[in-house]
Amino acid sequence: MKPLLIPRNKPDASSGRSIADTAPPQSRMFLMLLLVTALLWFGNAIAGPGHDHGDEAPASSGGVALPRFAATSELFELVGVLNGTRLTLYLDHADTNAPVKDAQLELEFAGSKLKVEPHGEGEFETTLPAAPKPGVIAIAAVVVAGQQTDLLAGELDLHEDKTETAASEVINWRQVLPWAGGLITLAGLIAFLIRRKRQRSSVLNGRRGGTA
Repeated sequence: MKPLLIPRNKPDASSGRSIADTAPPQSRMFLMLLLVTALLWFGNAIAGPGHDHGDEAPASSGGVALPRFAATSELFELVGVLNGTRLTLYLDHADTNAPVKDAQLELEFAGSKLKVEPHGEGEFETTLPAAPKPGVIAIAAVVVAGQQTDLLAGELDLHEDKTETAASEVINWRQVLPWAGGLITLAGLIAFLIRRKRQRSSVLNGRRGGTA
């Protein structure tokens, strides 16, 4: 009497199952991590510059000190703060630091006379024709306050801000890193899929050879 042979179900290569279904739990987890990383990278890459919600703040509001100068005499102290082409001037008494009331101010900036307008006690403003270039700029001011008249002289030292240069380099790296991370993730995903395909092909070929 011949023994009863129970047929075994052969793996069907065309069963429609995906590579992730045939992978062990560790491989599935690795594949899921790669996919999540790729999605996060894709979202960051699309956001790009201009969607960083205030990471790139203007220099005047980001804590960087604006260029300024000071001109002092026995009677008065004049402080100027430059913001682009707008120059704000503060005129105080040298001995008390109190604002000078009802003062008239004539300003010479880099050899050119500028018209200044008062804005409150001891405060003046003027607009430059163009933003000054880096360098040392000579400044002279004539102050007339009641019976007192004085001539003040000072210098405005403008130089390139290394902080802004470093910040721009950091911003460039922020733009490059997401793309580099995405390429690495994509390469790892492709390598994983190729490896899984080769392993599956080897298993199927071995089973077919054993049953031949």
